[in-house]
Amino acid sequence: MRLDKATALLRLARRLAGSAEGLALEDIAAEFEVDRRTAERMRDAVRDLFPQMQEIRSGKTKRFRIPGGLDPFFEAPSVEELADLAMAARGAADLGQPSRAENLRALGGKIEARIRPAQRLRYATDVEALALSERIALRPGPRPACDPANLRLLRTALLAVRRVRFTYLGAGGSAIREVDPCGLLFGSVYYLVGRRVGAEAAVLWRLDRISRPEILTEPAQPPEGFDLQAFCDQSFGVFQEPVSDISLWVSPQAAQAALQHRFHPTQNFERLADGALRLRMQTGGLLELCWHLFTWRGEIRIEGPESLRDMMAEEVARFAA
Repeated sequence: MRLDKATALLRLARRLAGSAEGLALEDIAAEFEVDRRTAERMRDAVRDLFPQMQEIRSGKTKRFRIPGGLDPFFEAPSVEELADLAMAARGAADLGQPSRAENLRALGGKIEARIRPAQRLRYATDVEALALSERIALRPGPRPACDPANLRLLRTALLAVRRVRFTYLGAGGSAIREVDPCGLLFGSVYYLVGRRVGAEAAVLWRLDRISRPEILTEPAQPPEGFDLQAFCDQSFGVFQEPVSDISLWVSPQAAQAALQHRFHPTQNFERLADGALRLRMQTGGLLELCWHLFTWRGEIRIEGPESLRDMMAEEVARFAA
């Protein structure tokens, strides 16, 4: 068996051992980018190596998992994995995310503690060498301000499905709010997604404007059928407003770069005869979209809607002034 196939089987075994609910053949095919028949062969090969594999029926679907985990020999991390974890921790710290950096460093320490002492010493030398030779290129922008204790409390409330009360500094000053938390959004600014008690829809609450949060005894009641991903898809970035049908023309010179760029989850490209592209998506947050289009230096032209063209013209005039 070729080395890359052996590596794929070991990866699959780790996934099956680490999954509580197990993986279906469709999950294996999607994760390893293979067809169903290849996924079946991979499953059978792993079962030959680990006969303790279990088959679980979930409705009409069969799921597979390896109970009890794997021998530590099979679960030893690679140098590259440890180096990437260390880089992620360093990058989180550089971006002003101390809580996330602390969690990543703690995870790295727990993983390293399970490695045999002789192997750990060899790994440390290689990880340090990679750490000295790799860096994350940081983009200028705001550093998110967030009290780690507040973040931990909000995560606890989300897990417990409990309502929260906090003091919020809004445009009109500070006020006490009771909110049903629905999720958290992380970016240049951290947001709690939640519905204020008595309101209909969930909105964004900046974590750096939240103080003195507390978890209440009342259960949280998010909007019926609320889906955090669908909520995010309504906006370009984090700005929330009614969704518009966007049509953009991408020049032939920028077509390849645009195809490799993720504008929005709903994006759809159409190739044009002259090598250009037509990019369509459904999103709100038109002002933030305008700001993003500035970074393409005229290689992307707005075809519609007219409101987006007008907004871009206003922004251009404002910059020119």
